[in-house]
Amino acid sequence: MTRSFWKSAAPNTNFPKLNENISAEIAIIGGGITGITTAYLLAKSGKKVVLLEAGTISGGTTGDSTGNLYAMVDKRLHHIQSKWNEDTASRVAQSRGQAVNLVEELVNKYQINCSFKRVPWYLFSETEKKDETIEKEIKAAAHYRLPVEEVHDLPIPVKVSMAIKVEGQAQFNPAAFVRGLAEKIDSANCRIFENSEVHHIEKEEDLVLSTDSAKVTAKKVILATHTPKGIYGLQTALYPYREYAIAAKLNSGDFPDGIYWDTEADFHTSMRTYSKGEDNYVLVLGGHHKVGQEDDYSCFFKKLEQNARKHFDVASIDYEWSAQHYKPADGLPYIGESSDDNIYIATGFSTDGLTYGVLSAMILNDQLNNRENEWSDLYKASRFTPVKSAKNFIKENLNVAKQYIKDLPGKAEAGSFDEIAADQGKVVEVENEKWAVFKDEKGQVHCQSAVCTHMDCIVDWNDAEKSWDCPCHGSRFKATGEVIEGPAFLPLAPKDPAAREKE
Repeated sequence: MTRSFWKSAAPNTNFPKLNENISAEIAIIGGGITGITTAYLLAKSGKKVVLLEAGTISGGTTGDSTGNLYAMVDKRLHHIQSKWNEDTASRVAQSRGQAVNLVEELVNKYQINCSFKRVPWYLFSETEKKDETIEKEIKAAAHYRLPVEEVHDLPIPVKVSMAIKVEGQAQFNPAAFVRGLAEKIDSANCRIFENSEVHHIEKEEDLVLSTDSAKVTAKKVILATHTPKGIYGLQTALYPYREYAIAAKLNSGDFPDGIYWDTEADFHTSMRTYSKGEDNYVLVLGGHHKVGQEDDYSCFFKKLEQNARKHFDVASIDYEWSAQHYKPADGLPYIGESSDDNIYIATGFSTDGLTYGVLSAMILNDQLNNRENEWSDLYKASRFTPVKSAKNFIKENLNVAKQYIKDLPGKAEAGSFDEIAADQGKVVEVENEKWAVFKDEKGQVHCQSAVCTHMDCIVDWNDAEKSWDCPCHGSRFKATGEVIEGPAFLPLAPKDPAAREKE
């Protein structure tokens, strides 16, 4: 099974499970960087808050992220400028810079042991065909008063045609930061519960959040869940992707600080270094693809390993993991009150989620305390931008429609359970129904409906992570059907293998 480098290096948490009905002014679902930072700020302002985390604090996307913080964005500032305008790109860079400053302030204030440090950010091309991208980003960064310079070599052993260097960005262990901050939250104003998955939100006079053991009643709810839980029209403007990461222990070589992004088109990667005890690691990340739409997920780890060994003296690959992100149709996140009254969202961060998560907390804290925030309108969740969104909207929603069509009744992946190898899963058609069938290492068969509980798309088996992934809106389920992440509230419906006709 895959495991995250950051989670292994972060302290454990021990928050209780919700086991009694309680009430609060504000309920937050999700204990990643968005939820915990928002809870911290709201509790500090005097709001009564309850935070519910389905697993452990920072146990999801935050703990599976890159650990990089920067004012730049993965689609490049010059793309934001061309899609929107110069003022928007400038404000994106400024707002993200303020979020990084807040992380540094909190680390220093509470002496959070998360290896935070300021480092330069690099974007480089290996061949001349990508030099134009570098030139555009140099002009954009300089225009927005970022400390930028053009360079033609890097302090890591990578071939470079041209590169941009931006000083003053940052790195940390995101899981350690979030868990450290959670311990510093004002417990008189905020109660945190782990292993308390919300499976339903009911709109009564107030909002009622149900877990398997108790309920929380709140005036307002924040969905700090990376993508909104449940069904929202906004999900047609959010596109789920996965990206992969490895941590390679090095035998020798220099270990310079920095964030290194490669612009090559065939297999974009980013790299950074990290020391854990006496060991030096290089982290290599890449392998971007739509959720649930690959035949061989394990190949991405193999490509990352090849990339690492190409440039570094690698002793071993000690960690490998992946993370999910949601691309917004118009290039900017959606932060603020949703189409449902009193339900707030923070989503569409693309691969820039650590910085945007903290920025979301800053915006939501001001909104819920009835204060103006200079960035609220920029990232307004209810905005309507058909011209800026049209190209991605049409492309991505045609892709979703294709996933529904290809999974109409017909040929399944396996005709019988015997065709499924140990520790693997396949979709099997049983009496005109599609089942998601997993055979564990002992040969025991686990059967669920293959129909995603979010919007009825057929799930796909992820061989690298032993999960069922929905190719439509990104819900992911454990091999035995429980929800891992995404918009789905409910697990895959169980099926009784004994009820299947004998083959």
